[in-house]
Order: sequence, then C-alpha cells, then structure tokens
Amino acid sequence: MAPVLWILAVGSIYAAFGFWIFNVADAIRRPNGIKFLSAIATVVLTIIVAQLIPLTGSYKIIATCAVSVAYSWAHYRTLSRKCLKWQEAKLLREMRRQTVIHLVLLTGSVIFIFPFIWLVSTSVKEDVEIFRIPPVWLPTQQVKVKLDGKDRKIYESRVDGQVVTVALLKELNDDEGHRLVRVITSGKHKGHKFMALKPDLKEIRHIAPVWANYPKALNFLPPEYVYGLVPLWNTTQIVILSILGTIFSSSLVAYSFARLKWPGRDILFGVLLATMMIPGAVTMLPVFLIFRWLGWVDTLRPLWAPSFCAGAFGVFLLRQFFMTIPNDLEDAAKIDGCSLFGIYWRIMLPLIKPALAALVIMSFIGAWSNFMGALIYINSPEKMPLAYALALFAGQHGGEQSLMMAASTLVMLPVLIVFFFTQRYFIQGITLTGIKG
Repeated sequence: MAPVLWILAVGSIYAAFGFWIFNVADAIRRPNGIKFLSAIATVVLTIIVAQLIPLTGSYKIIATCAVSVAYSWAHYRTLSRKCLKWQEAKLLREMRRQTVIHLVLLTGSVIFIFPFIWLVSTSVKEDVEIFRIPPVWLPTQQVKVKLDGKDRKIYESRVDGQVVTVALLKELNDDEGHRLVRVITSGKHKGHKFMALKPDLKEIRHIAPVWANYPKALNFLPPEYVYGLVPLWNTTQIVILSILGTIFSSSLVAYSFARLKWPGRDILFGVLLATMMIPGAVTMLPVFLIFRWLGWVDTLRPLWAPSFCAGAFGVFLLRQFFMTIPNDLEDAAKIDGCSLFGIYWRIMLPLIKPALAALVIMSFIGAWSNFMGALIYINSPEKMPLAYALALFAGQHGGEQSLMMAASTLVMLPVLIVFFFTQRYFIQGITLTGIKG
C-alpha cells in the first residue's frame, strides 16, 4: 500500500502545483486584484491546513493538496471562467496547455538536477551523514561547547526522567560503548557526571556545511600537484589550444564546403560526415602509433593537436550557418577587392558567432573532461590534466566520500560557470543551425 500512497501523494502535489501555476498565470495575463489575492490565499490556506490537519506522512500530503486543489478549482470556476469571451476562452485553453508543458519540463529539470544537488550536498557533509537512510539533504554538524578549555560535543539524555543537555567528556573503549558525560543545562542536575551508553545519547545538530572538506581534498593531493595547480595549468593549456584549433580548422573547412565551388566537394563532404560513424576504438591504436612515431607520448600535444584537424561535427555545424548567409555580401566584398581569406575572416566569421559560441562550449567541455586521452598518452604526474588527477584521487581516497565529492565539485565548477554564462549562445547556435535566411 505504501507505493500507492506515494504515487497518490506525488500526483496530488502535481495537481495542486499545476492549479496554482495556472491561477497565477491567469492573474498576470488578465490582471485582476482579486485573482492575485486568491492565488496568495491558496498558499496561505495550504500552509494552515498542513499545520492543523491531524495526519502524518503521505496521508497528510494527500489531504493538504486535496484542499489546495479544491480551493484552486473554486477559484477557476468563479474568477477565471466568469463572463468569458471567446478570445479569453481560447487564451485559457492555451494557458492550460502551457501549464501542463511546464510541469513536464519542471519534472525533467528536477530529475536531471538531482545528481548535482546530491554531489554538492555530499561534498559539505560529515562522513556519518552520507549513508543515512532517509538521506540528509541539508548538511549538519554536531553542536559543540567550550568546556574545560576543550570543544565538547553535546547530546540530549535523560536523568531521573528529565531531558537534559550533556557534554561528552570521554569515550571509554569498552564493549558496551560507555561514555562519560556532564550535565550542562541549568537545574539541580547541572554539573552532574555519569556514565551513559551510546544509544541513550541523542546528538544535537544544527545546519552547517563542512567547508573544510574542500581544503582537505586539496591537501590530500600528491605534493608534485601543488594543491591541484599543476593539473589545472595542464588542463588550461589543453582547453585553450583545443578551442583555438577547433574554431580555426572547422570554420576554414566549413567555409570551403559551403561557399567555394570545387570538383568533388559534395562527395568529400559526404565522406567527412561518414567518419562520424567510425567508433573511436577503431582509430585509437593507429592514432597512438602515429603519435609514438612523432615522439609525442608523455606530452600534452596528443591531447590538443587533433583539434587542428577539423572534426566532422564542427564542420557540419558551421557549414549549415555559412550556407544561410546571403551571397550578396560575398559578391559586394569581391567587388571591393577583398580576397577569399579576407571574406572568410572579416565577413563570414562575425556573422556566425552563435555557431562559434556553441562550438567553443562543446570544445571546452570535451577538452576539460578528456580522461581517455590522458590515460593513453600521459605517464608523468606533473603532466596530468584534472580529469586524470581526479581518477587517481578516486582510486586512493574513494572510501572518503565527502572528500571525493568535494574534489569532483571543484573539477566540475568551471564547466558549470562557463555553461551558465554562455548557455544562451549555445542554445541559439544549435537551434539556428540550418535555418535559411
């Protein structure tokens, strides 16, 4: 019966939230003071019912959401559908459709952001909280007090049937787990010392992230990594050179396929696209033999040099943008005496900035997280990038989950920052690909 109640609880939350979104959107699209007040009243009523209803668990959620849905439905029948014209009725139908779509998108967002929230939350937890069931999402720390010149952990316990706060003085290494504690709350028992078993003591905790996990993770790195600065510098070199190589080579080749006419152009473009179907495992050994012949093994060159050989996806992405540019701009430049490379550099590249931005982001993410390349070509610790250093850290400190998550968060943070500030250009570059101007 529990799974059924859980499904009903989730469904009731969706219904209540969906009705509330619809009512708020209706109050915004068709401004009305009473609608705004009613939408606010929905939230207030839900909170009051949640506090007063004498139920627990899933039953409480279902009952509270049922009251919210009933009030929202009454709001819709009396305010939203009152004296509707056909244009307003059409608007309401569209708003209902948009509400459903946004609920679905919100569900997908929660599903995808869930691992990231768990990662960040775990990185600032104490080890004792990581594997607790049910999971602890907000990190906490045990409260401590200064007693006899030392920081003492405090607990709740019982003395003569009275709940008191005690400070831990000493843990005895016996089989029964006795602990010496002292009462610190005011009253007749204050200062009383006694022996207590571990199950009789309840930790007093408060919400507080353990930020010390981050410097600890850096301190556990090998000395030659200089607190992670050496892998960071290696990765930065790889990322910058990979982005420059990808942008230059892919744009130049794409310009040739899109704007220049030469024999066999379409056939070679088809062959280039066909290379996308070749698995990377097939070319791994031949490429390694080439780099070994060049003497590039145990250097950073194999990790960025291939970017200067245009990849099929980058060429395809930029070619589609080049093809949307009107020929009149190119003809005018030729009349003014501009060379082919000048047209490419001065006219074409500035017009495909959205596609270039999307390609830069993808190149950055690929180069930043390139673990396989480092695993194959790098042997020296001082030449390892962050992805490889993180894998070695996981192998040595995988049992310390909080430190592992802290290190993973530090490695992932630059990617999140870059994507957060450039997502608009990334989406624009993908959505506009192939649109004829």
